[in-house]
Amino acid sequence: MRRYKRKNSLRLKGYDYSQAGAYFVTILTYKRQHYFGEIIDSKMSLSPFGEVASRCWYEIPAHMPSVELDAFVIMPNHMHGILIL
Repeated sequence: MRRYKRKNSLRLKGYDYSQAGAYFVTILTYKRQHYFGEIIDSKMSLSPFGEVASRCWYEIPAHMPSVELDAFVIMPNHMHGILIL
């Protein structure tokens, strides 16, 4: 199994990531397969896996009340979102 490693960290040197703030999160699918759906006529059409991913995103505050959700998007093989802690 090939693992992708970044040469350079995306983390800001010296920044305390335990403090409150807005955090940009990216989640990739296994082997970047198009599990979350497909783009049809320039619109994302979610698969059943994509529907689950979307539902789980919106349920985060129910499990972690101190977390707020901001912008969120699902693409065929990844998702992006902003969490406010």
